[in-house]
Amino acid sequence: MTNTLYQPAITVTGLRKSFGDNLVLDGINLTVHQGTIFALLGPNGAGKTTMVQILSTLISSDAGDVTVAGHDLACEPDAIRAAIGVTGQFSAVDKILTGEENLRLMAALNHLDREEGRRRVAELLERFDLVEAAKKPVQTYSGGMQRRLDLAMTLVGKPRVIFLDEPTTGLDPRSRRGMWQIIRELVAGGVTVFLTTQYLDEADELAGRIALLDHGRIVAEGTPDELKRLIPGGHISLRFADAGALNTAARVLGTTSRDDEALTLQVPGDSGVTALRELLARLDEWSIEVAELSVHTPDLDDVFLTLTGRTDDTQKETVR
Repeated sequence: MTNTLYQPAITVTGLRKSFGDNLVLDGINLTVHQGTIFALLGPNGAGKTTMVQILSTLISSDAGDVTVAGHDLACEPDAIRAAIGVTGQFSAVDKILTGEENLRLMAALNHLDREEGRRRVAELLERFDLVEAAKKPVQTYSGGMQRRLDLAMTLVGKPRVIFLDEPTTGLDPRSRRGMWQIIRELVAGGVTVFLTTQYLDEADELAGRIALLDHGRIVAEGTPDELKRLIPGGHISLRFADAGALNTAARVLGTTSRDDEALTLQVPGDSGVTALRELLARLDEWSIEVAELSVHTPDLDDVFLTLTGRTDDTQKETVR
C-alpha cells in the first residue's frame, strides 16, 4: 500500500488545456500540502474552474501530470473520486427534497449501509446547524443554509481533499464568515482544501498559500505576506484642512502624490513606525497641522491589480 502520510495532497506538473484555439491552462505547476488551504485566484476567464474540473476528474487535460491524494489522475481516476469532495459555484442540492433527504441520498451514493448512513446524516445536520430545518424542503432555505447543506453533502463520504469553487459567492457577510469557520474546522481535522475565490479578503483570511492565475499561467505564488511584499505601494495618506497647509506640506515633504480637490497627500514609504515618526516630526517642525492621517500597506487587491493589470469585475467571463 502507498504511504501517503508525507506526500503532498496535490501535485500538478506541466498541465495544459485548450478549448479549440483558446489555450486556457498553459503549463501549470503546483504543489498543495496536506492539511492546508490553498487558494487559486485570477480574473474571470483565467481558467480557475477549468483547473478544478481537471483535478476533480470531471474533464481531461491535454498534457501534464497530476496526482491527487496520492493517486495518479491518468491511471487512478476512480481512486481520486473516492478520496475527494467537490462543492461548485452553484448549489447542487435538490430543492424539492428536504435537507435530510438530500444527505440520505448522498449517503446511498457513497454506499454507506443504512445504519452508518443515518449516523452520518445526523452528525452532519448537527455540525452544520441544520437540525431544525432538516425536514423542510430546501427551497425554503436561505442562501447560506443551502451552501452549508451543499458542503455537508460533499462531506458525507469523508473526503481527504475538498475542492471549493467560489463557495461563498452570493452569501451575506455573516454567512460568509460562518462558511470560513467551517472551512477552518475541516482543515484542523486534517482535510486539504483547494479553494478558488474572487474575494481577495477571503483568500487572505483563509489560505496558507495562494497562486495567482492569469492568461493560463501562474504569475505569482506564495503566502499572503510573500505576495504582498512583491509590490511597492505602502504609503501614508495625509488630509489637510486648507490648501495652504497642503501646499506647505507638499514643499516640505518633496516626492508625494497630491489631490488638490480632496486636500490630500500620499507619502510613499514602508508605512512602518519609524517612518511614521519621522514624518510627524517633520510636519511638527514646520508647524503643519494635519486634519486626518491614515496608513496604507499593500494588500491582495494591490497584488491582483499590479500583476493582472485589471479588476476582476470588469472582465467578461468567457472561459472559467
